[in-house]
Amino acid sequence: MNARTALAVFSVLTLLFITSCQDNEKPRKDQGNTPEVISGKDYLSLVISLDTLSSVGYKKVVYREDSLLRYVPDSNHNPFYYYFRARRYHLEKQPDMAMEAYKKMAGTKDSIEIDLLKTYSILDNTTGSGTLVAGTLMQSILAAMQKAENAHSKLTYRFYDLMAKAYYQNDNGAESLEYAERYYKNHPYKSHPVVRQRYYDISFMLASRAGDDSKMILYNEEARNLAKSIGDSMAIARSYDNLAQVYARQQRFDKAVENSRIFIEYLKKTNSLKAYAYNNLATSFVRNNQLDSAIHYYKEAIALAKRNAEGKEVPGYYNGLIEAYKKKGAYAEAMEAADYAFALEIRNIKEIEAVKVAEIQAKYETEKKDRNIAELSSQNVLNEKVIRQQRWTMGLASVIFIGIFSFFYIIHRQYRLKEKNKLLQSENSRLNIEQKLLQAQLNPHFIFNSIANLQSLVASGNTKESVRYLSTFSRLLRSVLEQSRKDFISLEEEVTSLKNYLQLQQMRFEGVFDYQVIVADGLCGDDILIPPMLVQPFVENAIEHGFRNIQHKGILTVSFSAENNQLFILVDDNGKGIVNKEEGQQKKRSLAGIILKERLEALFKSSGQEAKFDVKNKEGDGTHGVTVCIVIPEIKD
Repeated sequence: MNARTALAVFSVLTLLFITSCQDNEKPRKDQGNTPEVISGKDYLSLVISLDTLSSVGYKKVVYREDSLLRYVPDSNHNPFYYYFRARRYHLEKQPDMAMEAYKKMAGTKDSIEIDLLKTYSILDNTTGSGTLVAGTLMQSILAAMQKAENAHSKLTYRFYDLMAKAYYQNDNGAESLEYAERYYKNHPYKSHPVVRQRYYDISFMLASRAGDDSKMILYNEEARNLAKSIGDSMAIARSYDNLAQVYARQQRFDKAVENSRIFIEYLKKTNSLKAYAYNNLATSFVRNNQLDSAIHYYKEAIALAKRNAEGKEVPGYYNGLIEAYKKKGAYAEAMEAADYAFALEIRNIKEIEAVKVAEIQAKYETEKKDRNIAELSSQNVLNEKVIRQQRWTMGLASVIFIGIFSFFYIIHRQYRLKEKNKLLQSENSRLNIEQKLLQAQLNPHFIFNSIANLQSLVASGNTKESVRYLSTFSRLLRSVLEQSRKDFISLEEEVTSLKNYLQLQQMRFEGVFDYQVIVADGLCGDDILIPPMLVQPFVENAIEHGFRNIQHKGILTVSFSAENNQLFILVDDNGKGIVNKEEGQQKKRSLAGIILKERLEALFKSSGQEAKFDVKNKEGDGTHGVTVCIVIPEIKD
């Protein structure tokens, strides 16, 4: 057993001893009034001390506390019962169940620490997907962090760690590194080897992301010294791999190769060889112009990746192999590797998208069923009220001299009301289905053109650009799929999707046009709602038709403004304008206008709201192009 393992086991045993002693203590008077101290046990300190455990020790404590708290009287009123239950769900890869457990945590009105622990856990679970952290979520994290600071909470350091993670996911290495340092300085157990090692490793990674060589060297040296002091040979070996990265950044490629070899030899001795280690060594050989060795180790990395437990091939390993073949002049082998890597990338993307589409569809179906049940329940309640009311009226009328006449009148009226309700339900369902069909009609139209763009790039032979385009298109498609089941989205989401689409088109028509998207001052994108994919068809027309075969550079401007409770959207271009074409082409060009007209009628005009659009061909005074003005009601969230 090495020193680090011994320390981890010692930490677990120490924690078990402390908590068992706490179990036997009688509650003090001051403890009985402290929300985070329940039945004499300081659960908050226990939660914080989990940071000092190894993964094995952490798992044991979580499962133990979850089991014990089930048998505590009134466990449903114990917030830590739900906390440890949520942590168990995390270990069992059930994040949705964990989120539900976190939401059930509740303390007294004075339990600021429990409230902060609940807030942190929910925010951490929300940002755990590794995707871009939206602005609203960043604001929530910042507000929670400031609340913890003002309360001088013991958990403040965790919000610093959460901010570091959020900035890292948003590709802001400098801010992420700053909050990582604040996390470490405020950690109650910052002197513990496990906490220190984690801090050095994360800080090295963040410094690498930020391109700060001096900090990379500093944190790697600190990590190595700590590993030597506690006898952690694996951490020592990892420091050589980190040092190889530093030498590579300094273009001292012979030193990079030397340190990568040391790392590889250690992994071989401990029978823990990883594919990425071969890949890093091969990359160092390429930079040192030792191409045959590079090709050999790239192939070793690929072979090892195929043999691992998951059998998951990594397209990135092929990129290095392609580069090595190209430098060597073996273009046939490079092309063969590039074709395989591209096919592998496409397959992986399709697998990911297939899973995500299935998840979205399942979620949509569940929500749809819930809405239908709620609508039916509401309608049944309304119908029951109407029926009871009519029966009471009929009973009173039967007492009167004209009871027979009143009886038939009420029966007739009841029948008419039921028929009217049926018609209203049918009309409402028809409008909802019509709107969904219109959106569904628009999405394939957009996807078809995007795939055509991708085909053009692939045909040009630019593999790197094609993969980058496909990755960008995948993100855009994901947002389109999420928005397609919504009647309205925020203006900020619409602007983001529009910019992503324009970036894709600029990649296809390089140098053909410039664009700008303008949101008027005072118009808050988070508060304004807008139908999804409202502007994109006209932007597509401007690019596909207006800027085609022109002798000048195209300028496309999309602006959003509000006045008198109406939202004005202007799409303006300096293209060749609307020209007479063959019937088939003209019909295709007007498809955007037809779809928009039908959508506006389904969304607004059926409820008596004003919505319109106008397409104007600019002519005269030396101007040319098309201006589209869309006017819809200003809807606020």
